[in-house]
Amino acid sequence: MKNIASPQLLVIQKVSSVITRERDVQALLESVLSILESDMGMIRGTFALLYGDTLKIEVSCGLAETEKKLGHYRIGEGITGHVAETGQSHVIPDLRSDSRFLNRTGARHYTEQVAFICVPLIHHENVIGTLSIDRPVLPDTDLDSDVAFLEIIANITADAAAACVEIHDERESLLEENRKLRSMLQKAPGKMIGNCREMQLVYEQLRQVAPSDATVLIRGASGTGKELLARAIVELSARKDKPFITLNCAALPENLVESELFGHEKGAFTGAVSRRIGRAEAADGGTLFLDEIGDLTMQTQVKLLRFLQERTFSRVGSNEELHSNVRFLAATSRNLEELMEKKLFREDLYYRLNIFPIMMPSLAQRKSDIILLAEYFIENLNVKYNKAIRKLSPGAIHLLMNYSWPGNVRELENCMERAVLTATDDCVHGHNLPPSLQAVRNSAATPGGLNLGDDSSTLEVLLANYEREILQDAIRKNDGNLSAAGRKLGLSPRMMNYRMNRLGLKKES
Repeated sequence: MKNIASPQLLVIQKVSSVITRERDVQALLESVLSILESDMGMIRGTFALLYGDTLKIEVSCGLAETEKKLGHYRIGEGITGHVAETGQSHVIPDLRSDSRFLNRTGARHYTEQVAFICVPLIHHENVIGTLSIDRPVLPDTDLDSDVAFLEIIANITADAAAACVEIHDERESLLEENRKLRSMLQKAPGKMIGNCREMQLVYEQLRQVAPSDATVLIRGASGTGKELLARAIVELSARKDKPFITLNCAALPENLVESELFGHEKGAFTGAVSRRIGRAEAADGGTLFLDEIGDLTMQTQVKLLRFLQERTFSRVGSNEELHSNVRFLAATSRNLEELMEKKLFREDLYYRLNIFPIMMPSLAQRKSDIILLAEYFIENLNVKYNKAIRKLSPGAIHLLMNYSWPGNVRELENCMERAVLTATDDCVHGHNLPPSLQAVRNSAATPGGLNLGDDSSTLEVLLANYEREILQDAIRKNDGNLSAAGRKLGLSPRMMNYRMNRLGLKKES
């Protein structure tokens, strides 16, 4: 330790003692600066740490909190930025006469000679920040010795500074993930499940139209959740506490649809033994939802068009004109444009309905939501059937992710119900899934046996599937011990929790 005086050796011993006993890295660095001030007369000490391409004062002694917040430097900017850029220590003998010192914090207003010493913090051969102090210059002050001394202090505190950077990065990652999760929750109204880009677009459109009374036409294949979307629109509307009346136009015989929709008078037809109000009348003040509207007969379409235009109708067997103040929602899985070409659907009705169309994506278009939906259904089915299913096996995930899902979300729900009923332990295995899914069992997998997805999967989906299976495999091999699984993968407990939350994995599974 050339040029290190006896008082400096005592300070190094004291700093080493603090490092040995102090577990809070922030408190440790604060203690080091306090020792430098009390034992060596070095004032306004700061540890500035590198986050991206910016140095920020993380710990200081003798700076007010407002002054500390001003201590930001880009790489190469000022003396602090220069030291971080070059990795070389630097000394300004007199702060009063050197313009390179930026005084960014505004704390220096010296009338006597004060030097500024800044040394790099180096961890694993990388500069991660700087240690700097103000040194009042006295007749016996040896600045070269002070520099050598501070370089030693920087070396023995570099690990603590690196831990500060890691904690900061993890905290920022968790905060960002929390922001994303809150955003996802805000974007998933009602009982809708899904975080993919396609569903986020649906949520955005839903929030735009829900507060109004505009007519909405929900389109999409059977089983995609069109009625669920209609209910979510109602929940965000001013009519949420009013009646929500539904009618599936494909579920009734042709001659009964008009009666169900508008009601009938006693004796209007055989079997009409009393007056009955229809769905349009029952929905007065609320919302009327017609599902599979493409199945309506041309005669009923004419009467529906009049109702949409005037909000007036007549019961079957009556000439009395009635009024109903309803918000109108419609859904169809059929191609209305093709029906219009075949003269099976009225153009004027189509344009009246198509004010605000929303397209529900098929499950094949939202593959990143498949596991999220499957786990949601398992939770509900556990309650229904008094089961305790906690997880999906890698084999089951492989089958779920590679199936084409012609029946969409409804088919997935039915598959999970069968799987929960046939499962004999706390896991859904591949053999618990229906035979229709088994055809993909032999599809291509990675050399390690982990399935990535099919050729149509996006990079985002492929990476998420791969990461999910790696985490689940590590957790399984460590008997559910998350800490042990994280160590095996080189992840800290915080990063393990962060990745599990991002992928929708629950600790108990």
